[in-house]
Amino acid sequence: MLFSSGEDVQRASVIINLPNLVRQNPAETFRRVVPKVREVLHVAGADMQLAAAGSFLTVLQDDIVLIQTHTHSILQIVLLNLDHRDTGLVSNAWLETLLSAIDALPKETIRQEILSPLLSKHQLSQSVPARLASCRILGKVVGKFESSIVKKDLLPLIRSLCQDVEYEVRACMCRQLENITRGIGLDHTKVEVLPELVELAQDEASTVRLAAFDTIINLLEMFDSDDRTCVIFPLVKAFCEKCFKGDEAVLASLSFQYGKLCHGLSESFTDEQHLWFLEFYKKLCCLGLQHENGHCESQPYPLELENKYALVRRNCAYNFPAIVLFADPNHFLSELYRTFSSLCHDPEISVRRTAAGGFHEVVKLLGPNVHYIHKELITLLQDDSLEVLDALVNNLQETLELATSRGEGAGPESKVSVNIPDLVPGLVAAEQKAASSLHWRVHEKLLQCYSCLPRVISGDQIYFRFFQRMFSIITTNNVLPVQREAVRTLCVFLRYNRKQEQRQEIISKIKQELAQGRSYWNRLRYLDLCEITIDLFSKSYFCKHFLIPALELVSDPVANVRYKLCYMLPKLRSTIKPTDKHLLQQLEFCVRKLLCREKDKDVVATLRKVRHERELLDQKKEKEETLLLEMVSDLPFFNYFMKAESSLIMVVMFFFFFTPKQFYFSN
Repeated sequence: MLFSSGEDVQRASVIINLPNLVRQNPAETFRRVVPKVREVLHVAGADMQLAAAGSFLTVLQDDIVLIQTHTHSILQIVLLNLDHRDTGLVSNAWLETLLSAIDALPKETIRQEILSPLLSKHQLSQSVPARLASCRILGKVVGKFESSIVKKDLLPLIRSLCQDVEYEVRACMCRQLENITRGIGLDHTKVEVLPELVELAQDEASTVRLAAFDTIINLLEMFDSDDRTCVIFPLVKAFCEKCFKGDEAVLASLSFQYGKLCHGLSESFTDEQHLWFLEFYKKLCCLGLQHENGHCESQPYPLELENKYALVRRNCAYNFPAIVLFADPNHFLSELYRTFSSLCHDPEISVRRTAAGGFHEVVKLLGPNVHYIHKELITLLQDDSLEVLDALVNNLQETLELATSRGEGAGPESKVSVNIPDLVPGLVAAEQKAASSLHWRVHEKLLQCYSCLPRVISGDQIYFRFFQRMFSIITTNNVLPVQREAVRTLCVFLRYNRKQEQRQEIISKIKQELAQGRSYWNRLRYLDLCEITIDLFSKSYFCKHFLIPALELVSDPVANVRYKLCYMLPKLRSTIKPTDKHLLQQLEFCVRKLLCREKDKDVVATLRKVRHERELLDQKKEKEETLLLEMVSDLPFFNYFMKAESSLIMVVMFFFFFTPKQFYFSN
């Protein structure tokens, strides 16, 4: 009724809800509703077409019905609208629906409903969008058939599309050659596909050459050593040289794929070829730059060209770890150090940011020779751009631990063995830059990384350069996550400090500035510190140095502090040993004081909730103990479980599975 006499919005609503109709009653939906959808779509606008394509795609992907049952109904609608007059968005939506349907269709249906019409049409008589769709359909269906059928029935059409008069069609078909190659196997690749790729790689259109280049890189493992040496290498070399001389658009893609290209061909390279690819990479890293007095400066180019060159150098920075592996890390100093230094000092922020993002990978590859790039690490730490620091901080902890080891791995027990000049000033400068910015998350991440400093620099350096800074952040910074991370870092520093005098001074400062601080904000941070120290230190150490100041906050004039203290009471109680009567009495006194004098309703409610939860837990344990004793009195063999301190669940399960039915029914 809605399709026959309803408004467009009502029809669109039915189409959108078509998957629900199919779930509820598939037979009637395909018999009565789907034919109406087909009629409406013939004159429907783009919005309704997109909605229909999406609904049919949902039906196919969700396996709502057996696709074979209604194959003809769905395919007829999809194929009919594939050539929609709107050759852009609508046609692409229906094409995606068809490609998804191919995954679920049986082979014979694909042959009859899709391939037969495709092969019977003369391709040049079709529109360009139709030929582009044919390319994608061929790339999708080729995996469904045996290589002999592909070679006999599909390859002639594939060759025709590879030689189409329109460069868009040639490029599209070229990108499908990867699927086609994997479909026909190694035997036919050399004879059937490789010649087409070679011809397409020399095409007059840069888009086609780029598509051929990407396809070749993705198929390198499909070619044997002779093909790589005699065909692929000369082809790629000519491609690289042509790009370098003036095809900047293709050069960006080449630089992005360069690491993958080098590794795919490295086993087949002669020494001369290996050297050529390495030298070409160095040229790409300096594209658009001039070096004066050891510094990189941009040459005056038009803005568009300058941006393209910057993109090439950024891609080179992305591929640098792969090139280190390609060149052999043992040759880093002679072959790649100057290039890496150039990338770390590049005038473009995006290039330096990418180099910083992969710095930890280079550190891992260099191993015992990591000292070669200590200077570049400091350079990036002191970079003027916060984006560069952000990229470096993501893996800074791993970088620092590896950079200060001698290649034997860094761990909690490893000793500081390498001193990096200017590391401490660099870290201090990085923290100050992050603190002065509006990007507090970078500051927080950097403080998280500082937790590794006890394994990287000496305790004295931490004490004299970082402790006071942590206190300053805790007491003056306005961002709560940053404050809390500074508290955690401070606790880690204290945990690994080896000098008793320094420890005592730090603890005294904590009590004075935080536990007894004038600002309630500082006193709240002291309670945060207590939560962290409970996890980091032993119970006895916590009770000796931190428990009493925490309990004294029961008289704090600010309700928020007392509220947080109430919330922490169970944790504080867990740190006190049963034999320590004095501390237990003080804790009990603290609770009684709160119960008797507290006037803030939220604090009282929290205290009662904590006590009630503890009482419930105690009652549960008492019931379990009583039940266990009753079981033991009836069944002596349960003494085994009592001695082993097994849980009630284990006892009940044993009782259920191993006791005769008549026993527990009669009892």
